[in-house]
Amino acid sequence: MGAAVLALCAALAPAVTVAPTPARAADTVRGLQWYLDYLKIPAAHKITKGAGVVVAVVDTGVEASHPDLRGQVLAGHGTNATAAPDGRRDDDKVKGHGTSMAGIVAGRGGGAMHELGIAPAAKILPVSMGANFDNQDVVLGVRWAADNGADVINLSLGDEGTAQPELVDAINYALSKDAVVVASAGNTEQGDRQVTSPANIPGVIAVSGFDKRGGFFAGSVQGPEIVIASPMESIIAPAPKAVSPNGYSLASGTSSAAAIMSGVVALMRSKYPKLDAPNVISRLIETARDAGPAGRDPQFGFGRVDPIAALTRSVPAVTANPLLEGAAAGPTRSGGAARPGKDDDGPAVEFGVSNKAGAIVQVGLCLGVPIIGLIVLLVVLRRRKRRAPPAAVGPYPGVPGMPPPGWPAQPPPAYGPPPQPVPGYGPPPGQPGQGYPPPGHPASGHPPAPTAPAPGPSGWPGSGPPPPGPQQQQ
Repeated sequence: MGAAVLALCAALAPAVTVAPTPARAADTVRGLQWYLDYLKIPAAHKITKGAGVVVAVVDTGVEASHPDLRGQVLAGHGTNATAAPDGRRDDDKVKGHGTSMAGIVAGRGGGAMHELGIAPAAKILPVSMGANFDNQDVVLGVRWAADNGADVINLSLGDEGTAQPELVDAINYALSKDAVVVASAGNTEQGDRQVTSPANIPGVIAVSGFDKRGGFFAGSVQGPEIVIASPMESIIAPAPKAVSPNGYSLASGTSSAAAIMSGVVALMRSKYPKLDAPNVISRLIETARDAGPAGRDPQFGFGRVDPIAALTRSVPAVTANPLLEGAAAGPTRSGGAARPGKDDDGPAVEFGVSNKAGAIVQVGLCLGVPIIGLIVLLVVLRRRKRRAPPAAVGPYPGVPGMPPPGWPAQPPPAYGPPPQPVPGYGPPPGQPGQGYPPPGHPASGHPPAPTAPAPGPSGWPGSGPPPPGPQQQQ
């Protein structure tokens, strides 16, 4: 990649014409956010909205003054002299790409005419690389985000080819700092033919896209590096007024798919603050809805993202990032590695009893099992004693020292048909006759065994009729 300019992964989408009066829900910003309902985000917000999580958007900067992002954007960083030093300005005058990605992740909502983010309680850490950036800017941005508290790093950008060693090192550094790195896979309309860098770096969540019906979106690249699929078709997002007079734009691209995924990861990190990055990634993969060919495939990866399942389902713990080759995955005694400095407000124990009661039950089981076993053994021995055949008797009358002819020398078997009497002889004293086996002996065989989001400020796009249709992104 070297000094080549990286492409922002936002593809063209048809312009959407919004009626001059709000005749339909689809004519509103919320009405165009179809993916919120597809992913059941309103239900997810009843569980968590992403509070306490920081999502770094390494991009063109974020327009912090946009009403849907006001109060959501932290002081960030600029990777070069042309970028805003604090990252709180979007230098992309064509698409407002960084602003859109930030709004998809953490738009504050506030009514039908405002963007509701996937994780509206999360905070955005803007890392601006300016309008034109190269590999070195991405390297610096990823490292800075990892060093400054990013729980999730969103990289809605990419370049074809093998990642440069410096970028691989930066991604590995971020992973070592317990950040979850999410990257867009690339768009065919921009000439991408394979999963782009940094999405193709092991350990990164490489995101492809699906359409409104859940089918693979043809504009997304595919490849063996794909990890998971996210909504990609016609995604509305905030934009600076310099880009769109009504403050919004619409695009179909894996940039948007990655931003949605970063929002879902933010919800997960908020719900499970003690889980480290490998266990968050494992939970995301294990709860994905399989799509396409069974198992992992080049289009959907492990499947479509399922936020509700990721927030609620029981998932075994792992000890390493499952996306890294040779990662040793498996349950741990603690239920997952802890994140340093994080409080554990994860799910309560599901047994319905307190830990103390659980301990008593465990002790009781440990003591009770041997005692019960001993009782069972004694009962069995007593039954065996009662059911044991009588001792051999003799001599038989009339035949000194020998049993009668035809009489079995050994006692009959415990199971099976009773022995037939020998004509002319009765059973010896104490030996059962026709009624064998004795009463009570078992027969053959065995017995069957959301609170509402805080209102946003008025004035953008304002009250009254809805704004003209969202502008296109390139």
